[in-house]
Amino acid sequence: MPNTPSDIVSINDLRKSYKGGFEALKSVTLGIRTGEILALLGPNGAGKTTFVNLVTGVHRATAGALWFNGEDVSGQRPFEAARRGLSRTFQIVQPFPQMTVIENVTAGALFAGGNPSRSGARDEAMEHLRFVGLEALAEQPAASLTLPSRKRLELAKSLAMKPKLLLLDEVNAGLNSTEILGAIELIREIAAKGITVLIIEHLMKVVFSLCDELVVLHHGELIARGEPKAVASDRQVIEAYLGSRYAQQSEAA
Repeated sequence: MPNTPSDIVSINDLRKSYKGGFEALKSVTLGIRTGEILALLGPNGAGKTTFVNLVTGVHRATAGALWFNGEDVSGQRPFEAARRGLSRTFQIVQPFPQMTVIENVTAGALFAGGNPSRSGARDEAMEHLRFVGLEALAEQPAASLTLPSRKRLELAKSLAMKPKLLLLDEVNAGLNSTEILGAIELIREIAAKGITVLIIEHLMKVVFSLCDELVVLHHGELIARGEPKAVASDRQVIEAYLGSRYAQQSEAA
């Protein structure tokens, strides 16, 4: 197993290619330490969502190996990942629209969280809704929720799965400044519960206020990792986001 014993996730030479030879992910080796909040950054098309899909078993890697809590899980399927404690939210929120808010969360507690009874799962679901601030909307149809409330429902569903690692895909997209501040506080509280967090994010104010370290992908390659200030001033990162001309100007300034 690569990386260190303190890593909850260890990834070695992870690759994903598609028909026609397109490489979405190229030889990524990475450890995610237990208890950290790690941001995954990169321009559109950098391979961020592909990375999360491989880690959670949605897609199968072309090559490479993945360990979770010391177990080789390279060939796992999504339901197996969920039962192991790998949970995620989606960039485009996907509640079960014809079910109520509490039914959405109850399903997560029953089928991935391991709660053995419907009534127990429902009680647990209400606790998660209370945590994310949706208790008053528990009996509303999920389809009736606003975007910010749907984002919070995604979090509640994910927490009902009892995650050890929570992967958040653009959880702040589409939110206003006040809503983003609320989401940041929620993520801090989730991390305080002992849950490791990997967050895909474009908003630097979120990254700088939340994250222990940043990882940057560009064209499927890992080009930087480190503390936020160091990564933000890295020439390769500046080039990836703003172009080589801006990077040269930045160095000359």
